Order: sequence, then structure tokens, then C-alpha cells
Amino acid sequence: MAKLTLDDLRKMRGERQKAMEMRDNSNKDAQVIVGMGTCGIAAGAKEVFTTLIDTLTEKGLTNVLVRQTGCMGLCHAEPTVEVVVADMPTVIYGHVDAATAKEIVEKHVIGKAIVEAKILEKPSVDIVKEK
Repeated sequence: MAKLTLDDLRKMRGERQKAMEMRDNSNKDAQVIVGMGTCGIAAGAKEVFTTLIDTLTEKGLTNVLVRQTGCMGLCHAEPTVEVVVADMPTVIYGHVDAATAKEIVEKHVIGKAIVEAKILEKPSVDIVKEK
């Protein structure tokens, strides 16, 4: 294994700090919550979590809190992702893979449009405001 230089260590620290900032809940407009119970992890939730972090970093978004939770009780649909965005209904997506995670960031978080194909649970129509 090659020795790490001081610059290598600084770069690694910077990357880790950015990842940790996404878990800080101050000054956040949106939340993306990944179900990371054993069922979620077994179904691929770690890859989904990493993809969400990477995509948000790629897009330069710092106003989104990314966090994990235990089992959401939706084991049949793991990995699950709950998205909470201001002025939108809270939505839970099921059977989320890396491609869907990117789509959630691009369409739901940035574009403010629900990704219909992967909706597992959303509020009933009587509490969703028409625009």
C-alpha cells in the first residue's frame, strides 16, 4: 500500500466533511430519509444512500438533509426512501435502486415533481394541494 501524503489526507478529510454536512439538519429545506433496517440493507439501501449523497454533491445541493432510519415497516418494498420537500406532500418510494435514487434527486428534490412509477405511499388526494 502506498503511503498517503498530507495532500491526500486533506482531500480525504474534505470529502468526509462534505458527506457529514449533508447529515447536519441546520439550514435544510428538504429531507431524504433512507430505511436502513436489516431488511433495507439486505435489499441494497447502502448503495441507495451512497447514490443519494453522491448525486446531491454532484448537483451542488447543500440544502437537503440526508439521513437514515430503521425499518419503516415496509419490508416487502425495500429499499424505501421517504422524501420531505417544502410545499409538497411527503412521499415514500419503494423498490428504490441507484437509478431511481438519482431520479428522486433530479425530479422530486430539484424539479418538485413526484416520481410516479416508484410511489409506495403518499397522502390522500384530499390533502394534496392542486397547483
